[in-house]
Amino acid sequence: MARKTIEQKLAELDAQRATLRARLGKQERANDTRRKVLLGALVLHRLENGKDEEFARRLREWLRRELPDFLTRETDKALFADLIAPAPATAPTTGTTGGAPAGQGGADA
Repeated sequence: MARKTIEQKLAELDAQRATLRARLGKQERANDTRRKVLLGALVLHRLENGKDEEFARRLREWLRRELPDFLTRETDKALFADLIAPAPATAPTTGTTGGAPAGQGGADA
């Protein structure tokens, strides 16, 4: 059986290193995506099911201010149209803002 040269061993190690770096990058991207999805799920949950109406109202206002500048694609803006749309003008009430927007589910979402 022929022995591998040092150069061959180094080439194999370089290939293994490249494979491991690619795997690490893929895992880091997957973790980043998971964090974003979970954070988004929390925000939507608080908007739809939050017990603290004042917090939900302030969160909606903040999203209404920040999302239009953050989103650059028209398709993304359309996806968040319910959160970007101006708040409906209503008579002032005391702590009774609506729950989830129409068609957005509620306790089932």
